[in-house]
Amino acid sequence: MGLSVVDLFSGAGGFSAGFRDAGFEIVAGLDVDLDSVRSFSINFPKAIVIREDARLVRGSDIVKYVGDVDVVIGGPPCEAYTGANPRRMRDPLDRLYLDELGQLTLEFIRLVGELKPRAFVMENVAAITEGGLKEALISEFRRVGYSSIHFNVLHAEDYAVPSIRRRVFISNIVIKPPKVGKLVTVAEALRGLPEPTPLIPNHEPVTVSGRKIRGISRVNWGQALYTYRGSGGVYRNFIRLHPDKPAPTVMGSVRFIHPFEDRLLTVREQARLMGFPDTHIFAGSKDSQFNQVGEAVPPPLARAIAEVVKRELT
Repeated sequence: MGLSVVDLFSGAGGFSAGFRDAGFEIVAGLDVDLDSVRSFSINFPKAIVIREDARLVRGSDIVKYVGDVDVVIGGPPCEAYTGANPRRMRDPLDRLYLDELGQLTLEFIRLVGELKPRAFVMENVAAITEGGLKEALISEFRRVGYSSIHFNVLHAEDYAVPSIRRRVFISNIVIKPPKVGKLVTVAEALRGLPEPTPLIPNHEPVTVSGRKIRGISRVNWGQALYTYRGSGGVYRNFIRLHPDKPAPTVMGSVRFIHPFEDRLLTVREQARLMGFPDTHIFAGSKDSQFNQVGEAVPPPLARAIAEVVKRELT
């Protein structure tokens, strides 16, 4: 039996997929979203899967099913912290202590304290360390028994993920995986997939209006059909991917235009940009599937992190 892992705010299981590939045993996942729970169940059939609001779960509820836990991983919602949210609270500390979604970070910390794993890794946007938040998080983790806290900022593209993604991984151990040293491009990521077809899971075509198709046809590599403002600046959507570069950051609300065809990427193609294998299945509506992909930790990055954790614990 390998080192046991519990995944809090598990989503579809991208974080867990990397740890599984590194030899860990995924024993439980927790999420409140029905489609995410269904996806996690499909991809980790031996794991206990709990669909519940994290605020209503106690560590003892999990331990009674899986026993003592070696590692806790997870990514509580980032909406309270990200600059892409135009309604983000002005005061950074309010984002943690007053925002309803931001407060779920405190629930992750509480559950870590109750489960008492040998190691934990919490993923979020780097903005979760702004304006006094880093000190507040250190204080909260210390309060539940972890005195050594590290903020590991990692770039997914450094670990064979074909899209740009900067995230912070907060843990009780230093996490600095060796970089792969080669960027994976969009063309390499999409290679081998046929035209969209329902015969391949999550590879159905995405329907858009004729007006949008006409707009898409005029968008060149690297350009976007739409722009919008968030609290952190200007953001773009319906971006024509450049085949010889990694994709921009994949988010649940973002849709990409195929580099050579006048259509949007399928969920399967978007999942490839996050490093998901084609065997990883996403349940629910198409919008839900896109959200699950965009909110995940890319499995290749998760595996690089898991290898560091495994070396530390063994």
